[in-house]
Amino acid sequence: MAAVSCMNKMYGVCFHAVRQTAGLKASRLLQHRAFRSSAVHRQQPFDSSLEKPQFPGASAEFVDQLEFIQPNVISGIPVYRVMDRQGNIINPSQDPQLSKETVLNFYQKMTLLNTMDRILYESQRQGRISFYMTNYGEEGTHIGSAAALDPNDLVFGQYREAGVLMYRGFPLDKFMAQCYANADDLGKGRQMPVHYGSRDLNFVTISSPLATQIPQAAGAAYAVKRENINRAVICYFGEGAASEGDAHAGFNFSATLECPLIFFCRNNGYAISTPTNEQYRGDGIAARGPGYGMLSIRVDGNDVFAVYNATKEARRRAVAENQPFLIEAMTYRIGHHSTSDDSSAYRSVDEVNYWDKQDHPISRLRHYMTARGWWSEDDERSWRKQSRKTVMEAFETAERRLKPNPELLFTDVYLEMTPSLEKQRESLWRHVQQYKEHYPLDLYDK
Repeated sequence: MAAVSCMNKMYGVCFHAVRQTAGLKASRLLQHRAFRSSAVHRQQPFDSSLEKPQFPGASAEFVDQLEFIQPNVISGIPVYRVMDRQGNIINPSQDPQLSKETVLNFYQKMTLLNTMDRILYESQRQGRISFYMTNYGEEGTHIGSAAALDPNDLVFGQYREAGVLMYRGFPLDKFMAQCYANADDLGKGRQMPVHYGSRDLNFVTISSPLATQIPQAAGAAYAVKRENINRAVICYFGEGAASEGDAHAGFNFSATLECPLIFFCRNNGYAISTPTNEQYRGDGIAARGPGYGMLSIRVDGNDVFAVYNATKEARRRAVAENQPFLIEAMTYRIGHHSTSDDSSAYRSVDEVNYWDKQDHPISRLRHYMTARGWWSEDDERSWRKQSRKTVMEAFETAERRLKPNPELLFTDVYLEMTPSLEKQRESLWRHVQQYKEHYPLDLYDK
């Protein structure tokens, strides 16, 4: 019994010592964490005597009256613009003072995009390609924002940003090759039409699922921040995509991680057939920025200069201050959502005609150039003829090209082809050989 009693005493002493050691380590760890937290957040010393909320989750004051916050207590966020509908500069201090050559480039890119849209839209209607989405009415958001970026900035598009890629120098034959999925397509025929991408131009390949690019852009911007280089990320999306959960995750991550990211929302009035009054009850998309701790602005998306100014300043500050910005560009989708949509089923012809004839970004910029003697009717006719000829040449070339080699179905997945892929590949070729009359391999690149 004495031995047992001695053993118990020794166990108790050892257990007490272990607990003391563990407690000391835990205390030091907590002190270290507190020091780090204090160093990072610079929190004020806790003082319970102050009659102010001490909750760490928000900055506020106590009140003694029960009152819910009304959604309309604040007037609508204003829309920033530089030009009126007739192309007149409203406030000279906001004129970006762009050169004649730059403005002409804006106009020619916007109208070239318009011409390409018309030809490829008709191509789909004739059964030459499977699908297409036009950019009618939103050309100002593309060109104005693209011009304000650095070529090294990374772009995440949705599916209606062809003008951004065109401004960066993506050639017409590559646009056509992608829509025709021919052997010249950088995506090797694996994507549906209008899903462009270019590594050389820092334009991430577009994917079909809605809003997936938003958290991806936040991650890319965080990586850019860690590299500590003069580079920003811009992420385009529509107001419909802003209703997806991915949008909220992307907003919150970018704000809390303080990323050099520009969220660019094209609010064109409709998420396919759903008008904005059925999508949300709040004041658009820009109003959501402050809730996530982001600086926000609403601009006239049909005013290419307003878009340019807002994007340029957002880009400058995003890089200099490592913080995200939210731009809501108010515009209108004049065309159908896609070739799978008939917009006449949910909006009137008069509504579309107003935006097409009275408040179009191309006509507004043309008014500006005409007033300065930079553009004439003869210039317009000559340019329209030339641009159509250029687009048609690229169109005809793309249509004659062969389809990509079927072997490309199995490449670019792994560095070395896995046994399962090898099995699928062998199965494909057995099938093709057995039913070769249904697979005209002479139409495919060797």
